Amino acid sequence: MTILLIISAVTVTLIIILVKIFNTLIDKKNQVTNIFSSTDVLLKKRYNLIPNLVSSVSRYMEHEKEVLQKITELRNQANKPDITDDQKITLDNELSSALGSIMVAVENYPDLKANENFLHLQHILTEIEAQISAARRAYNQAVTNYNNAIEMIPTNFMARSMGYTHKKVFGIKESEKQNINIKALFNR
Repeated sequence: MTILLIISAVTVTLIIILVKIFNTLIDKKNQVTNIFSSTDVLLKKRYNLIPNLVSSVSRYMEHEKEVLQKITELRNQANKPDITDDQKITLDNELSSALGSIMVAVENYPDLKANENFLHLQHILTEIEAQISAARRAYNQAVTNYNNAIEMIPTNFMARSMGYTHKKVFGIKESEKQNINIKALFNR
């Protein structure tokens, strides 16, 4: 009778532990999905703003047509319905870089810098970029928690059986980690 009680207690304890692990993994996966969806909404706002920005800027920036075309192409790729989250992250990184180079190039166009429409678009873009930055930080933290959970013992065993795989965080390209060459900016 005592052995039966011990076996029952151990079985119930194991079931409770397994349910707890399962629920923890589901919670972390759903948190990543939720935060990515919020980030995706902000990225969509940015993509919707880009045609107005490109239109406003293109009249002034003859030398930067290649960058403007790249921004438009990246926006179109990002709006395709069948791209993965990892592809969205990669496109976002490329788009951020291209938008940054446009904003630096604006310095060479005094008429554009004074254009009221452009100033308004620049303000909106700055706001959206700040929101995207905050969303990226939240997403990266959720992904880190999720990745830790699927890699650490004992949750990694259940995560593997559930088919959970490592998720990619938002990052920046190596070229953007380099120090800015101030002299080159002033010699344009």
